[in-house]
Amino acid sequence: MQIDSTMRIAQVAPLTESVPPKLYGGTERIVSYLADELVRRGHQVTLFASGDSRTSARLIPCCARALRLDPAVLDPIPYHIVMLERVRRIADEFDIIHFHTDLLQFPLLSDLRVPAVTTLHGRLDLPDLHLFYQNFPDVPLVSISKDQRRPMPPVNWVGTVRHGLPRDLLPLTVHPSGDYLAFLGRISPEKGPETAIEIASRAGMALKIAAKIDKQDKSYWENVVAPLIAAHPDVEFLGEIDEHHKAEFLGNARALLFPINWPEPFGLVMIEAMACGTPVIAFDRAAVPEVIEDGVSGFVVKSIDEGLEAIKSLGNLDRRLIRAIFEERFSVERMAGDYMSVYHRLSGTPSRRDAMLRTNGFEAGVPA
Repeated sequence: MQIDSTMRIAQVAPLTESVPPKLYGGTERIVSYLADELVRRGHQVTLFASGDSRTSARLIPCCARALRLDPAVLDPIPYHIVMLERVRRIADEFDIIHFHTDLLQFPLLSDLRVPAVTTLHGRLDLPDLHLFYQNFPDVPLVSISKDQRRPMPPVNWVGTVRHGLPRDLLPLTVHPSGDYLAFLGRISPEKGPETAIEIASRAGMALKIAAKIDKQDKSYWENVVAPLIAAHPDVEFLGEIDEHHKAEFLGNARALLFPINWPEPFGLVMIEAMACGTPVIAFDRAAVPEVIEDGVSGFVVKSIDEGLEAIKSLGNLDRRLIRAIFEERFSVERMAGDYMSVYHRLSGTPSRRDAMLRTNGFEAGVPA
């Protein structure tokens, strides 16, 4: 169903993973869902991505396959620069260009004759980034949570669009068959896998870990996490899992543990768990309170001890309600609608959503 007047939209994805990723990968997964939903709505969508991507949009392959999976690739930057040059050459074909490639495209933007917007998917609290964004205060930016904006200098925020998933991607599991806690994501210090192991161990529960190990985290895996797993027989490491196995893994868990100790900009795994009806026990950091409703879709805790208390209260949560909250707040339809409002605003074309707001006496606003 077409919701807005048809637009010619370019989506520019990172080349690190395919769109969608075969295994782990948050940004490319969101780009995939967004592109396909925009096509479903009747828009003409062009996706710049790796050649092994699968999409209903027109695909312009910018490398043979996902760079992370290509052993011949030593430096991803040249591939991304070549992709941006391809975007520049045909930029006039589009009504708007949506970048998901962090900051590489910024020097290019002033020469484009069409509007462009960049969604920032990563952490923004690093000192080097503050200097960078000070020099590009007018570039239109979208955040994926309000908390993500906190460390930034004054910049041109045009919206906050929280992630969304297709409703049929991960089914609701009302009665989980497993008696375990789940940890999903990356093996890295900021994700807190060792904390998840401690919580599960002290609670007397099994823990299943489905996660990838990046090259830079191999030492942490070998010296910290692997020995902990070896010392705890109720902890099982599954490695990376695909979308099919993710539904079973999350759906049958009593809860997802999300014990982060860094400013996570969003936390896609939290809404993946919610789609399955699985509650989330997450540490009260960064965007977590924007995603999890404490005592409803999970528990927002400040310590390991509070996490242990939350486990005791899991039976009080309604998995059907958790799924309903996911559908209301974190569907791909809601995400695409928010982005369409941004696109129309930047291109100077009012959307139907804005017109409806004005008709009903509201001032059309940017998603916040």
